[in-house]
Amino acid sequence: MREILILSGKGGTGKTTVVGSLAALVPNTVLADCDVDAADLHLLLNPKIKKETEFWSGVTAEVDPSLCTACGICEEICQFDAITTLESAEVDPLSCEGCGVCAEFCPEEAINLKDNLCGSWFISDTDYGPMVHAQLGMGEENSGKLVSLVKKETRAIAEEIKADWILVDGSPGIGCPVIASLAGADLILVVTEPTTSGLHDLNRVVDLAEHFKIPTCVCINKSDLNREVAEKIRETCLKRQISMLGLIPFDPEAVSSVVAGRPLVENSDGPGAMAIREIWKKLKKIALDQKKK
Repeated sequence: MREILILSGKGGTGKTTVVGSLAALVPNTVLADCDVDAADLHLLLNPKIKKETEFWSGVTAEVDPSLCTACGICEEICQFDAITTLESAEVDPLSCEGCGVCAEFCPEEAINLKDNLCGSWFISDTDYGPMVHAQLGMGEENSGKLVSLVKKETRAIAEEIKADWILVDGSPGIGCPVIASLAGADLILVVTEPTTSGLHDLNRVVDLAEHFKIPTCVCINKSDLNREVAEKIRETCLKRQISMLGLIPFDPEAVSSVVAGRPLVENSDGPGAMAIREIWKKLKKIALDQKKK
């Protein structure tokens, strides 16, 4: 069983479009959408939810107004400006970090720490295999913990059904959810775009992958929109000894596939779909060659 993680240094590169097409191409696979802050793989794969589970993590302060005397101590000591005091103290749950200082120093013991419902995670069926995905609530934190949970459930399903592949749609950037998604990955495919910010953020993702010693390869989406920067990306990959798997040209059919709710390779035989098919052939060879080693 090989696990491929698809990342992008920034949002908007077309990462999920690539993942959706790979889902249609990779046989006997289990899918994971680890972009829990803004999950969108379901828009292409139309999962049918089999199981939904609440995700609880962290705590939030809650005031009992029957005990509160509006002394203002909690508002004074809160370092996150999460508490205001009028007739009684009130906590803004979006600002509260759950540190517990207010509860510790409340003279009336009017503040309790309640468990926080952060979102939900799902096990679903798709036409391309089982899928584990999640949705973090608006303004909620602990995305790294939720990603770790999604990865754990994905691997359990993959082992149960004896899957050959795990395909993971990661978050953009290099933050906590990305680091959590690296656990267990055998190979990283970075989807970038031919822009200055795309090149800059590509280097950041590669630096992160090198730190965790995970082999990395790259493809350039919308490669023909700026051939000069695309060439700079190719030169960077050559210099850093990173495999360049292919160039995906700008293809209006990519938008049509999103509107239709279908992977690009199933919605079109155009240049974008053809490029992704070739990328999968090279990606598969690299992953299997690594397994032999």
